[in-house]
Amino acid sequence: MSKRHGSYGFDAPWAPAGLILGATVLAGLAAASFALDILAAGLAFLFGALYTLASAASHLYTTRRGRFAVWEAELQRLSGDERLLDLGCGRGAVLLLAAQRLEKGRATGVDLWRARGRSGHAEPVTRANAEAEGVSERVELVTGDLRDLPFGDEAFDVVVSSQALHDLDGGEGREKAVREAYRVLRPGGLMLLADLRHTADYEETLRGLGVVDVRRRDAGWRFWYGGPWSATCVVEARKPSSSA
Repeated sequence: MSKRHGSYGFDAPWAPAGLILGATVLAGLAAASFALDILAAGLAFLFGALYTLASAASHLYTTRRGRFAVWEAELQRLSGDERLLDLGCGRGAVLLLAAQRLEKGRATGVDLWRARGRSGHAEPVTRANAEAEGVSERVELVTGDLRDLPFGDEAFDVVVSSQALHDLDGGEGREKAVREAYRVLRPGGLMLLADLRHTADYEETLRGLGVVDVRRRDAGWRFWYGGPWSATCVVEARKPSSSA
């Protein structure tokens, strides 16, 4: 995996903090149980502490390295001249990975720049990251609502999103965002939507729009936010060509 030079913060920073605190409490209970010769309870608390600590480590790994490795592999299919849109780009973790591959293309990120569930999301931070990664000339940042994108029909060759759509309130809002993503994608274009939740709904919406070439798959352990119960899935779809 290529080295990142920007500052990309943490996804849900309260989650690993809470897990580490929980592991500390469980470790204390284990120590107290062993001191009182309550072996069974001590072992149970110790196992719980180690399990919780491992969950925190998984979350931190995904945030700092794993998600980049997964997206770097996903973006290898880019030829370098595409117009790419990142929905809810945040600090640019995915947007700027893509921009590094788009030597003759353009990467556009759209966001409302709210820090909901993430640390330090702000347009100036993303611009600074683009400078740090050396791709600022290939990147455009736009303020906009994912449910009402400020772009024309069929404006992009590739549309991606990572852990952004589930932040939208209600199933209707998420469906609107998927429909908007489909609208701005050119015929034959590629869509990649990675999320913790609601990916089956995204797939259903796309099939309802007439997309046949669509599948949902597990992104693997590198994209676990704590364990397999918080696994990321990727919805991959290809918009039907105009001649289809």
